[in-house]
Amino acid sequence: MIKRFFAIALLGYFSFACSSGKKALEQGNYDAAVETAIGRLQKSPTNTKAQKVLKEAFPAAVNFHLSKVENWKNSQEQFRWERVVAEYKQIHALTDELVNCQACLKVTGTPRRYFDDLQTARILAADERYAVGQSALKQAYDNRQAAKDAFYNFSVVEELIPTYKDIKSKLDESYELASIDIVVEQVSVHSPTYALSNEYFQGKINEFLRTNPKLNQFVRFHSPEMAEQNKLKPDQIIRLQFDDFIVGQTYVETNTNTVTSKDSVKVGETTVNGKKIAVFNKVTAKLTQSRKAVTSKGILDFQVIDFKTKQKIYQDKIGGEFVWVNEWGNFNGDERALTKQQLSLTRNKELLPPPPQQLFTEFTKPIYDQITRKIKKYYENY
Repeated sequence: MIKRFFAIALLGYFSFACSSGKKALEQGNYDAAVETAIGRLQKSPTNTKAQKVLKEAFPAAVNFHLSKVENWKNSQEQFRWERVVAEYKQIHALTDELVNCQACLKVTGTPRRYFDDLQTARILAADERYAVGQSALKQAYDNRQAAKDAFYNFSVVEELIPTYKDIKSKLDESYELASIDIVVEQVSVHSPTYALSNEYFQGKINEFLRTNPKLNQFVRFHSPEMAEQNKLKPDQIIRLQFDDFIVGQTYVETNTNTVTSKDSVKVGETTVNGKKIAVFNKVTAKLTQSRKAVTSKGILDFQVIDFKTKQKIYQDKIGGEFVWVNEWGNFNGDERALTKQQLSLTRNKELLPPPPQQLFTEFTKPIYDQITRKIKKYYENY
C-alpha cells in the first residue's frame, strides 16, 4: 500500500513537472516551455514551478529568436529579411500570450515589444521581393512563366505590407500577363428530344469550370457568349462535340426451356395394402425468360485549339455508355420445378424503359467524369 502511494506520488510529480514546461525547458525548446508555463499559470496563478519555468524560459526564448535575427541579418541569403520577419513574429506571438496572462506578467514584468524592428524588417523584405517582381515583370510580356514569377513575388509583398507602393496594380498587371483565357465551345445537339438533357450536361461542365478549386488560378474559362460580349480574344478554345451518339437501342431476347426439379417432390398418393403412401417424382415446367436491354452511348470529341494559329494542340475521344436492363418471365407447369431465382423472375413484369431524355443524361455521366478529370490534368500546372 505504501509502495503504491509513493508510485502515485512520483507519477504525479513528473506529470506536474511536465505540465509546467520544465521538460521542454531542459531540452532547450524554449517556445514550448513558455507556452506550457503560461497555460499552467492561467489555470493556477500561484503555481511556483510554472513561475520558475516562465521566468527562465521567456527571456531564453526571446534571446534565441534575436540571435537568429542577427544571424539572418548577417547572411547573404536571398529573402533573408523574410526570415527576420518570421523570427520577430514568433517573439510577438509569445509576447501576446504573455500579456494576456496577469499572473505571468507578475513573473516577467512588462516585456519589450519589437514593433519598430518588425516593421523595418517587413519593409526591407518587401523591398527585396518587389525588386525581384519588377525584374520578372520586365520579361513577362513575352514570357508567361516570368509573369507567374512576378505575380508570386508581388503576392508576397502584399502579404508583408498590404499598402506597399503600387502593389495592387502590379498584382493586377502580372496576373493578366500570367493568365490564359479559354473559350469553351460546348456540345451542340440539334434534336429537340435531347435539348433539355444536353443543356443539363452543358451546365454541369460550365459549373465545373467555374467553381472547381483545384484548377490552376491562372486559367480562366469563358462561354462563347461572354467572350463575344466582352470582345475577348482568347488564347485557346476548348471544343466539345459529339462524334456520334445512340439513344434507346433496344435488344429483346426470349428463351423457352423445359426445366426439371432438382429433387423428387410429392406428386400424389397411392394405396398399398390398405395404407396410403406418398408418391415422389421429379416435376417439370416450361419456363420462358425474357431480357430487354436498352443501350445508349456516345463519343465526345475533346479538342484544345490555339486561337491565334487555329492549330489543334490536343485531342482526345471520350466514350460513355449506359445500359438499362429489364428481365421477366412466365411458366406453365409445376412451379416446384423452378429454382428460387427462376421463380422470382416470373414475378417480374415487362417494363417500359426510361424516357430518351433520361437515357441521354445517363450515358453522359461517365463522359462528364472523364472530361473533367482530363481538363483538370491538362491545365493543373499550365
